[in-house]
Amino acid sequence: MLDILTRVWENLLARTEGPLHFRLFIQPAVSLFFAIRAALKDVKNNTTPYLWRFVFSDGKRKQVSQEGWKDYGKIFIIALALDVIYQLIVIYKFKTQAGFYPLESIIVAFALAIVPYFLFRGPVNRIVRAIVKPPKPTSNKIKEKAS
Repeated sequence: MLDILTRVWENLLARTEGPLHFRLFIQPAVSLFFAIRAALKDVKNNTTPYLWRFVFSDGKRKQVSQEGWKDYGKIFIIALALDVIYQLIVIYKFKTQAGFYPLESIIVAFALAIVPYFLFRGPVNRIVRAIVKPPKPTSNKIKEKAS
């Protein structure tokens, strides 16, 4: 088990050098772009921040996760594809890796796409709300009393 973890760690560190290492900067930047876009949409629609909605929505988690997947799913798939390409280049061109490791690709894609998305979307949402000051949501009870 320790051998596997050591190999995974060494392979993950090897991705910082060599072919396609620039994606380690580009993919989190793209994730930041999508997080900002989604946060602006949240403020415009006057909805609760995404992670808060996901954690505290009782029966709507599937709907909330599908909404998020529309944003970070694209980034995740691209990150996964680029890491597969990276592994194939290392295997066939440099011959420094013994085989193809799909779990490592998933770890890298998760770290480059989903983690930055969640880290940025909430703070950006709060910053934009502090600057823009969206209108308070009106309650249906108030509308019913006025009728």
